[in-house]
Amino acid sequence: VIEIPTIYETVNGNRLTLTIGGVRAYNHTNLYSKKTAERFKVFIGFTCKVCTNLCVSTDGYLSCLEVTNTNELYRAILELFNRYDPAKHIHLMQTLGNTYLTEHQFCQLLGRMRLYQSLPQSQQKAIPRMLLTDSQVNNVAKSYIQDENFGSLGSDLSMWKFYNLLTGANKNSYIDSFLDRAYNATEMAIGINAALHGDDKYRWFID
Repeated sequence: VIEIPTIYETVNGNRLTLTIGGVRAYNHTNLYSKKTAERFKVFIGFTCKVCTNLCVSTDGYLSCLEVTNTNELYRAILELFNRYDPAKHIHLMQTLGNTYLTEHQFCQLLGRMRLYQSLPQSQQKAIPRMLLTDSQVNNVAKSYIQDENFGSLGSDLSMWKFYNLLTGANKNSYIDSFLDRAYNATEMAIGINAALHGDDKYRWFID
């Protein structure tokens, strides 16, 4: 991970710094087979300085980059940088601060998130994916009560704070699943934010 401290923005009172990085997880590589393309996960996004939570957007993440040499890796990463729109990413995160969950809605959402892992595969496929584990959902609940930056016990919870509860819970993920869950946290926060404004895609989580 490399932070670029000269490129930053403040979102809902929190300073975000542009960050780039990547992962090569050996559990995605067959070390005993004939040499094949190397697999990487690479990203460009923002880190919330108050808590080191990572914010990853759609155009800032390559979940499976396969290359055979460093020139290909260099070229693919430059293409990712060129596609990434930091202003759009910042705007998306800023909009999360304009919508709030009531405590009742948050508890309903937590319950749905707990149910998700126990649903039959056919039902899971019918609704948007949710990658956080049960223990991480429990951490979201604990942080809602205890986190001094993003907790909101007894009051409405902004979607920006909810997003940071998700990314905060993700910090105990193993490195091979960390980026996928960071990206999924963005999907969840933006999707539920849209559902609160009438969109149907993520409505299962809040109905």
